[in-house]
Amino acid sequence: MSGIALIIGGGSGIGAASARSLAAEGHHVAVADLREAAARDVAGALPGGTGRSYVADAADERSLVDLFAAVEREMGDIRVLVVAAGTPGYIDGARPTIRGMPVDAWDAVMALNARGPMICIREMLRRREARPVADARIVLIGSMAAQTLAINSPASYVASKGAMMALARVAAGEAAALGVSVNVVAPGAIDTPMLRGVMPKERDEAYFGATIAGRAGSADEIAAAVAFLASTKSSYINGACIDVNGGLLMR
Repeated sequence: MSGIALIIGGGSGIGAASARSLAAEGHHVAVADLREAAARDVAGALPGGTGRSYVADAADERSLVDLFAAVEREMGDIRVLVVAAGTPGYIDGARPTIRGMPVDAWDAVMALNARGPMICIREMLRRREARPVADARIVLIGSMAAQTLAINSPASYVASKGAMMALARVAAGEAAALGVSVNVVAPGAIDTPMLRGVMPKERDEAYFGATIAGRAGSADEIAAAVAFLASTKSSYINGACIDVNGGLLMR
């Protein structure tokens, strides 16, 4: 089923792959990112002129409210919302301890990774309450780091993703009455700019050598799960977390 899809954080990595995957399924895709050139490049490469780029700060309420208004004014009512924007929470390239965590650094991560998704969900539900859209979907990008002992991720990142994933369950209950499902995709280690910013390829053998997959995942593999949750085939899945981690975590 096609429609309008909005990707928050669509300028690279999982967000960009999700934009391509949804466009391939026939959606018209609004690619929103803080980086104007990145959003424009991703949107411009989508097939058949189905993409449109927007600049938005996923940590800023007014920016997000204005984004939703612009997309629905210029493209139509949003059927699929994907929230992929996020920050790993490293400080000067290093993983901060809780003991050394500055409060402003903690707040910045929570603003983008946890408060931002809440605002996005709120705006989507407000709009679908006012103008229902059949088979509307919200898909959030979580993290395996919030499900197990995280040895690489800062506490701020883990806590923010855990908060977002808990929020999805609450939102699913509220959104159901509006005909909207809310689900999470929780990636493991995915070969994206975010991962490579803290883990160079030279460390892959040591990190992945003893795992089932033996490698990092790809953004396209996460996008495939996003596209499934965005489709009508996922109609009986709600408040769920789909793990896509190559067997790094089994539960």
